[in-house]
Amino acid sequence: MSQDELQRTLCNCLALRQASRHVTQFYDQVLAPSGLRTTQYSILHRVQTQGPLTVNALADQLVMDPSTLTHNLKPLLKDGFVVLEVGRTDRRQRAIAITPEGQGVYRKARPLWLRAQSDFENAVGGTQATALRDLLAAVSRTGLGEAEAEVEAPPSPKGKTRRSGR
Repeated sequence: MSQDELQRTLCNCLALRQASRHVTQFYDQVLAPSGLRTTQYSILHRVQTQGPLTVNALADQLVMDPSTLTHNLKPLLKDGFVVLEVGRTDRRQRAIAITPEGQGVYRKARPLWLRAQSDFENAVGGTQATALRDLLAAVSRTGLGEAEAEVEAPPSPKGKTRRSGR
């Protein structure tokens, strides 16, 4: 069996995760001189280009749950690259805004990210890279997981039952 055959999988999830880790590691290496990781760059890019966004709005755009986004915001908040402002329409909400320091690191990271984009497209092919982004966007828009049926889990040792996904 060849190395390529060993790495192939019929599991869509595993194949996506392997490719995602591979590409993320590459982008992280290219972005390293800026001090940002790929997820941090993505957050700064959205806030830089769209203005302050609520945690929920940004989490939706990044297809990330709000608690994961909050976890990823911590180093950006600590480094002073973003701040949480009181929401403009609802004072109970918090909006993520980029600071001047964040704009500076974003400007440093932007050409590095553009280089990573170019290198990726050269390796994969521009047409294929566009098709890949279109396919992945379509996958992200599917209703997967939204209507999961609740399935009874096997009884626990003490005879109590619990539902999966909770």
